[in-house]
Amino acid sequence: MQARVRPLHYPRFTTLRLKLIACEIFYRELCAAVARSINQVDVEFLPKGLHDIGQAGMSAKLREVLAAVDESKYDAVLLGYALCSNGLVGLKAGKIPLVLPRAHDCISLFLGSKERYLEYFQSHPGIYFKTSGWIERGEGLTQYHEDAIQNLAGMMQSYEQLAAKYGEDNARFLHEQLCNMLRNYSGLCYIELGIEPDDRFERQARQEAAERGWTFEKVAGDMTLIQRLVDGPWGDAEFLVVPAGGSIAASFDERIVKLA
Repeated sequence: MQARVRPLHYPRFTTLRLKLIACEIFYRELCAAVARSINQVDVEFLPKGLHDIGQAGMSAKLREVLAAVDESKYDAVLLGYALCSNGLVGLKAGKIPLVLPRAHDCISLFLGSKERYLEYFQSHPGIYFKTSGWIERGEGLTQYHEDAIQNLAGMMQSYEQLAAKYGEDNARFLHEQLCNMLRNYSGLCYIELGIEPDDRFERQARQEAAERGWTFEKVAGDMTLIQRLVDGPWGDAEFLVVPAGGSIAASFDERIVKLA
């Protein structure tokens, strides 16, 4: 069956009916973008911890969600995800196209482009990023902890649990090497997107950096990619449009993703 999606360069008065499946890390940003969009966008958010369960687990969950979409109601399905450790590889478009950004991870979307992210990453080694979503959608909310790779590998164990199994000397080494997943970071960068209600998230990020003895920097984010995802048109330089029946593959170059 031929795809029902309209041509990419549609007139701006045309309204598309879109289904958006996204990681909850983008909750505030995507809600703001959808509110401003000319398109009719139905949004479904999935838990942030999905990327922790590995490529096979993440792909299986996304395939399940995609299969439940009533494609007769929409012109295209949008994925509010980056490549995320190849979690999107192998996903297949049904009877309507899939649209996804060309990004290795979510920081590219928060900074507005993969080029800006690469430039910042290369000039700021050892930096940990935070946004409103990374702060309020973190510990204490529903995640995939039991199935997470970190949990299955023993990386979530406390010092006391390790000491009971391996003795105190071994536990100190194992806890530092296996469980201290932040040991290689030295700074925290808070990305402000302009959709925050006040400075509460920045203050939390500053406090965390101070408690860890890290440097702190706040940078202005860029909503361009996030807004274009829900607005269109989806230019090939920034987005991959997977036609009906097509599937996603990693490209291992500056394009990041390609058609399989």
